Parts: sequence; C-alpha cells; structure tokens
Amino acid sequence: MFNKLLIANRGEIAVRVNRTAQALGYRTVAVFSDADRDAPHVRMADEAVRVGPAPAGESYLNIEAILEAARLTGADAVHPGYGFLSENAAFVSACAEHGITFIGPPAHAMELMGSKRRSKEAMAEAGVPTVPGFQSAETDPSPWQKAADGIGYPVMIKASAGGGGRGMRLVHEPDKLADELARARSEAESAFGDGELILEKAIVRPRHIEIQVFADRQGNAIHLGERDCSVQRRHQKVVEEAPSPFVDEAMRQAMGDAAVKAAQACGYVGAGTVEFIVDESGAFYFLEMNTRLQVEHPVTEMVTGLDLVALQLRVAAGEPLPLTQDEVRICGHAIEVRLYAEDPAQNYMPQTGPVHCWIPPAGDGIRVDHGISAGMRVTPHYDPMLAKVVASGADRGTARRRLIRALEDTVLLGVTHNAWFLSRVLAHETFAAGEATTAFLDKEFKDDHSLQPIQANSMELAVAALVLYRNEIRSEYADRGGWSNSLPSACPMLLNDGHTGTWVRLRDSGSEARITVGDQEHSLVAEDHRDGELILSADGVRRACQYQLVDHTLYCHLSGRTLALQDETHAPVRRADEQGSGEVRATMDGAVIEVAVAEGDTVRAGQTLAVLEAMKMEHPLKADRDGSVSDIRVSAGDQVRNRQVLMAVSAGDSPHPGADSP
Repeated sequence: MFNKLLIANRGEIAVRVNRTAQALGYRTVAVFSDADRDAPHVRMADEAVRVGPAPAGESYLNIEAILEAARLTGADAVHPGYGFLSENAAFVSACAEHGITFIGPPAHAMELMGSKRRSKEAMAEAGVPTVPGFQSAETDPSPWQKAADGIGYPVMIKASAGGGGRGMRLVHEPDKLADELARARSEAESAFGDGELILEKAIVRPRHIEIQVFADRQGNAIHLGERDCSVQRRHQKVVEEAPSPFVDEAMRQAMGDAAVKAAQACGYVGAGTVEFIVDESGAFYFLEMNTRLQVEHPVTEMVTGLDLVALQLRVAAGEPLPLTQDEVRICGHAIEVRLYAEDPAQNYMPQTGPVHCWIPPAGDGIRVDHGISAGMRVTPHYDPMLAKVVASGADRGTARRRLIRALEDTVLLGVTHNAWFLSRVLAHETFAAGEATTAFLDKEFKDDHSLQPIQANSMELAVAALVLYRNEIRSEYADRGGWSNSLPSACPMLLNDGHTGTWVRLRDSGSEARITVGDQEHSLVAEDHRDGELILSADGVRRACQYQLVDHTLYCHLSGRTLALQDETHAPVRRADEQGSGEVRATMDGAVIEVAVAEGDTVRAGQTLAVLEAMKMEHPLKADRDGSVSDIRVSAGDQVRNRQVLMAVSAGDSPHPGADSP
C-alpha cells in the first residue's frame, strides 16, 4: 500500500501520470531541474522538489536527489515514466532499500531484459522466436566477421544495453564490419556505459510490431493486443497505431501468446512491451522487451478503454489484474504521432527556442498528451518531443483523417516543429493503404524536396502582410517617407518564408486592404482583431489567423499551416555570390564527439568537420565554404555552448573568427 506518488520524470509523461494518480486519490510529488522550474508538470502536482541543475545527469538521473525528494515529501511510491531512470535496476533496488514502492517490474526482470544478449538467450530457451544472430563479449573483430559471414549480409549491430537507435549500425558489406563495430561500441559506451554488442540478421523491409503485456504479483499475465510502430527514422518511432493493419486474428493470438510467455519467463510484474520484428511472410522474431510504460501507450488505451497507468498503480499496490485475457476487447482504431521540436528539412535537426503560442487540437476522438505551455522555452537538455497527438475512430480511415486534421489544427508558434511533416506522412498513399514498413520514410522522404515545407502561397503572404501592417508597420513606416496613414500609394514589403523573398504591395483604405502578390491581387477585410488573432474575410472567405510577432519575425497559423515569415523590407541585400563566414559554430549546447579534420586541411563546402552530440542525437557540423581549416578550438569530449565558435575555414586571406566570439 502507498499513499503519495513521486513522479521521477518531466514533460508530457509526468503530466499524464499525475492526472491518473490524482484521479485515483493519490497525492503527487513532481521533481524538477532548474530548466523546468515553471513547467506544467511542476504546477500540476501537489508538491514539487528541485533535484538539480538543467543537465539530466545532475537532476533527473540523480538517484540520490530523487530519493531525497521522496524523503522530504514522505512519498512512499515512485513512478519513473519512461526514459531517465525507468529501466535502471540500481534505482529499483535503491527504492526497495528505502521502503519505497517502485511502479514497475522487479530489478531482476529489468536486468535480464535490459541486456539484448541475455534476454535473447532467455527467450530462445522459453521457446519465443528470435532473430538469427551472434552474441559475444569479444572485442576482436575476427569472430564477429566469421559470424556475419555465416548469418549473411546485411547484418545489424546493436548495443546490448541500448535503445532509441543508439549503438545501432546496419552493415551491407564485409569490409565495413570492423569499422562499424568500433563505432557502435564507442557510441554504446558513451550512451549507456556498456560497450557490449550483439549481431543479428537484418530483416529486409520489416514491420516493427509490439505487444503490450501486463502481469500481476499473483502470477496472472495477459496481453492487450499489438501496436504497429513500423514508421521510423533513425530507428526511432514516428507513428504508432493499434491495431496493426498487417496483423490478422491468428497472428495476433500467436504473437500475444509469445509475448505472455516472454513476460512469464522473466518473472515480470506490471506493464511491459515485447517488441517483435516481422518479415514479409508474417514470421515474427523477438527483438527486446521494454520494462516500462511506452511512449505510444495511448493508442492501446484508446482501443481497449483501459487506463494503463491506473493498472500499473493497482498492480504495484498488490491487487490482481481486474480482467482476464478473454475479457480484453479491441474496438476501433487509434493512431499516434510524436510532435517534435525538430526541422525535418535540416536532417531532422532538433530545435531549441521559445513557445510563443500553444493551442492543442481538440474534437471527437482527439487526445493530446503534452507538457508545454506558452511562454516556456525548449532547451537542449532533454529529448525534443513536445507532445503526442492521438486520434481514434471506428476504423483506420476515420482515425487517420481525424489525426491529419488535428495536426493541421495544432497551433504551436515559435520553436520549429514537425507537424507539417507528420501530416504529410499520414496522407501518403503507402501509409493510407497500411503498407508502410520500417523502410517507408527512407524510401519516400529521402530527398530535399519531400522534406521541405510547402512555400507560402500568395494568400498566406497577403494575410501576413496585413497582420504586419496592422500591428507595427503602419506606425513604423509612417515616418520613413513615402508612407502615410492615408496611403496614397501602395506600401511595399519584402517577406521571406525561409525559401525566398517576395515583394508584397498593400493599399489600406481602412475598411478594406487590397494586397498585390506577384500578379495576383487579394481583397482582405479585417472583421475582428484581438491580441494574437485576426478574423478576416479574404477574397470573400472568412478565415482565422493566430499569430505572434517577435522582432521582425511573424509566426502565424492559417488554414492548417504554420509559417514563420521574416520582414526583410529594410534588410541589407546579400550578393548572390557571397560566401559563408567560414565560422563553424555549435548548433546547440552539447558535447563534441568527433573532430574530423586537422588544421591546414583543405575542405569543400558541405563537408562534415565535426560531430556534436545533443538531445540524444549526433549532429554533423559542416563547412559553409571551400577553403582550409584554421584555428581549431575544441577536441573530442569538450562540452560546448550553442553558437560557440569551434573552428574556422579560411578562404584566401579570410580572417580567423573574431576574438570576441565565445
């Protein structure tokens, strides 16, 4: 029995766990770092305790600080959410030593399933199908080479203790294996403190399907159907749905039985997910077991009608599961996407920055789990996921259409995000047909064109011009000559949507604005204008535009699209032949994990000069011009700040970075 729950996490999962815990009558405690002092999960909890500075290693991963927060508040249970300490067996043991109930499996099950090598051996012994592979603690590449030759290429290298795509390498050719083994081992040691690897046969064009399992302390175990998580990039899930469009009832029963067998084989208790890789014939193989709640658990909740966090809390309190396998019902369909602070057009580069406006979508079958609010900043210290947007319906087609609309209705102004990319994925004919495999994104969204957001059209530019004019430009330009409140002539504005600059000319009579964009003219009538929203009639069609104007950037959401437009009317013109500065700067706070050049090396524009690790990902830093490398200021392992100058590329007599650079 327990009465007060400490939630050892942050963001949307902390908010989600808190909501159910309070609904069940538990008092809740939030923990926070300095970066999250005013975050929604902190405000929502009954009590909150600071556990350290912004870096996760000094706060959310600090076991002593978490346990001290429990002691200070009298919390007698801890829910770890996912990530951070959720699969840390040492933390589970520490909770037990302090008389705190851990909402999750016992440490021995977590330790077993936390090792890809040991878990695979245990599953094979239990009769669960496993992928042909090789496991060894040997670091010499020779036995690995021999094993790969026997398995047949392509092969996949995986970090035994890993997850999230880190420490994974796909190898197509024998002469690349030794190199990739070394890189994977180095990455695994850096990410998990454990360089142990496994080798597996790479399944071509597979589907990634997982089974949600639950087990109680009385020995009962059930499964709650499958989730299809095949739409991935960099081995990280982008879209999840339940049930899978690929799985029939016979396959569901076979996979479910195997997943329950896996849970029972390791003495599991609580919520867990058994992940399988499925080939084109429908044969499935054990991948790993996640000994925690999954990010994508809402789709299971929406098709089963169950609250998985409530089940976790009941099982942890010693209660038996409230239903048997025969009582589990799968009704309808649900699809979830992960809203990230990232730029798909820039190799999915994680983004930091302010949240000026946040209005989550709503409507029938729509659920949004999030932990953000207007006025906060997205920092480089944590995962870039901002929210999960989920839609359900009586069938897959309804759920898919609802989710596309929900993404179009999502108003998030400020930090760059991937909503437009997600809606494009859902609308793709391959996904619509239920035929997406793990190769889908790499195949269909691989070139610059497919990953570029659609350019602003003339109507959007016209509306943006009116918003700019009505807010600041009218007063700003009245004193610049050629501008007046009576506007005897058209007022020019140069708006850049990130692709190109477009001249827009506006005449405002007071009751109506006539705006020319290229050879098109639009009639706009403002019907209602309040802070952050303009209701207008545009060419006879009534529309609403949410916006935020920050310096000379207009962030606006119009007709399902989010735009960021720069007012460059008075910006200096850049020559077409102008080269980059040559400065190589950090794109965010992080650690330099590789310096790929030496001083004096000749490089080409676009060549990778260094690799930065931040927000759990690697980011190449490239030269912006041809030249020779000069003034390298960092080494591998150095911690750097956003915009810090790391090195320079000199072209001819170009100077080094200025002395005032950080």
